[in-house]
Amino acid sequence: MLHEPFYDPEKSYEENLKDGPFGAFADQEILEQKGEPQVSFAQSFGEPRYDFLGQKVYAPFGIPAGPLINGKFAKAALDRGFDIVVYKTVRSHFFPCHSWPNVLSVKVEGDLTLEKAKNELVADHNYKEPISITNSFGVPSQDPNFWQKDISSLIKNIKKGQVVVGGFQGTKNNAGDIESYINDFGETARLLKEAGVKVFEVNLSCPNEGTENLLCFDIQRSEEVVKIIKNEIGELPLIVKIAYFQDAELLKNFVKEIGKVVQAISAINTIPAKIVDLNGRQALPGVGRERSGVCGAAIKWAGLEMVQRLKKLREEFGYNFEIIGVGGVTTAEDFFEYRKAGADVVMSATGAMWNPYLAEDIKKQL
Repeated sequence: MLHEPFYDPEKSYEENLKDGPFGAFADQEILEQKGEPQVSFAQSFGEPRYDFLGQKVYAPFGIPAGPLINGKFAKAALDRGFDIVVYKTVRSHFFPCHSWPNVLSVKVEGDLTLEKAKNELVADHNYKEPISITNSFGVPSQDPNFWQKDISSLIKNIKKGQVVVGGFQGTKNNAGDIESYINDFGETARLLKEAGVKVFEVNLSCPNEGTENLLCFDIQRSEEVVKIIKNEIGELPLIVKIAYFQDAELLKNFVKEIGKVVQAISAINTIPAKIVDLNGRQALPGVGRERSGVCGAAIKWAGLEMVQRLKKLREEFGYNFEIIGVGGVTTAEDFFEYRKAGADVVMSATGAMWNPYLAEDIKKQL
């Protein structure tokens, strides 16, 4: 059953920032254990017993970078029992959002295989189960003067057994200077550290600032980025967010080099496809938006497969990074399927957006 989404796709990004979250996330209710008023749902299970990058959480479940666009959204998620939340990807300076619409329902029969993704996918505003969507925001960011204060306030008010992750990425300058681009990752990590962030997630899975290439597919540059981030944050844990790797050898080489440095790998982001409306026209207006990432139920197969592959590679190399499984988690059963596949932690964006009670459903079965 789909509930009112906490991020309203019918409103602009700016309207969501100002007026959101919506639905059950808007009632400011902290879910309570029956018979124990004043005890939050997140704390109604005794002591937190699951490990997440050196911290204890009540459940190895949360919401990844994407829908939690400011502290109000993130706090509402924590109050609803999502114990690990990723504050939406920030940058070292203000960066605008793509024009509305930014979210559309995508029509996919079964799995969105890579073969299907070569074809056009029809999208509209009619959201149905099993839910799959495309999101096209362009990784917007508020100015650090805003987000540093917002994150700092959020972190100061989290409860026991909960973790806030700071999501971020670098930004190219107008000249496209690569050295400045790499250094910008370090600068943004420094700003997050100043805000009190203790766990970091760098986004290597979105287009490299206006190209079709993903940063995670460039191992040498990914190494350079990770190195400069670690120089800034030291021993604090770093997560790298990656896409689906079709090339098994490329993934193996990526894990071999990056897996020995980082503390966790999160996979996957989305599967890109050409998105059209019912009349076959470009559904998302603007240059460079013909193709857009698809997430939700249709990509669960890819997320599960990546978790299994990462687990095998971790064992092969003798590494100890944690695996965060993302993609198509819309039910409690999906969560347990990911755990069985080898995910240390599981996250849900699309599923959580339309089901604010998903963490509660999962915790009842833990």
